[in-house]
Amino acid sequence: MNTATLDLESEYALSGDQIERFQRDGYIKLKNVLSPEILAHYESEITKTVNALNQETRDMEKRDTYGKAFLQIMNLWRSNAAIEAFIKSKRLGRIATQLMGTNGVRLYHDQALYKEPSGGYTPWHVDQYYWPLSNNNTVTAWIPLQAVPMEKGPLEFSIGSQSITFGRDLEISDASEKVIDECLKLSDLPVDSSPFDLGEVSFHYGYTFHRAGPNTTDQTRKIMTIIYMDKEMGLSKPKNQNQQNDWDAWMPGAQIGEIIDTELNPVIFE
Repeated sequence: MNTATLDLESEYALSGDQIERFQRDGYIKLKNVLSPEILAHYESEITKTVNALNQETRDMEKRDTYGKAFLQIMNLWRSNAAIEAFIKSKRLGRIATQLMGTNGVRLYHDQALYKEPSGGYTPWHVDQYYWPLSNNNTVTAWIPLQAVPMEKGPLEFSIGSQSITFGRDLEISDASEKVIDECLKLSDLPVDSSPFDLGEVSFHYGYTFHRAGPNTTDQTRKIMTIIYMDKEMGLSKPKNQNQQNDWDAWMPGAQIGEIIDTELNPVIFE
């Protein structure tokens, strides 16, 4: 067994205080989750696959806010065996399971988020607006493939905002940025906009409000994300067209009211 496999399988020691903080704040940033060597190896594989699958050819000024925010490529694990090993990492899946306090997690989907040089801001939003899921036990691992200083647009979190219901029905847009920003300021919740060190990974609930600043450097900000859901998660009736689209794309064959157990949603850790 090689070092890469060992690093992806070994346990990351979480404290009770860290689990409590995640459940209270709706997110947590963890240092030294993955080694520089592991990140360098998978950055190469992920970037190669992103470049092969990317279909965005428009100049930046011709894109809308969402298009300027990042290149978004999903389910890379289906296209590259090395990336599949990364996505199915028990090291990462165990962290997600422990943070949520579930009996295990399965994959919702993965996605690469590459914010190009001069890429714009990512508006305030919640991820679970897009997901037709039966409960709130979802968490996204945001995995920088390099350090993310402020000028590259690190992910920002509204601390404790997973309890706010206002704005959950807003699609990511300029409008969501304005309306949610005003709501969060009125709620007087603090924001964590700190940079990410190499090897640092964040985890946030599906209903935690988050955003990211623009990339003002001449280098691409390369991020891989893994979305985990409760192993026992059921499919709910879609509340909007985005949720219908997600059902069709990421949970084909799943039935409303039943556990989402399809070939695209394997159990990662239990």
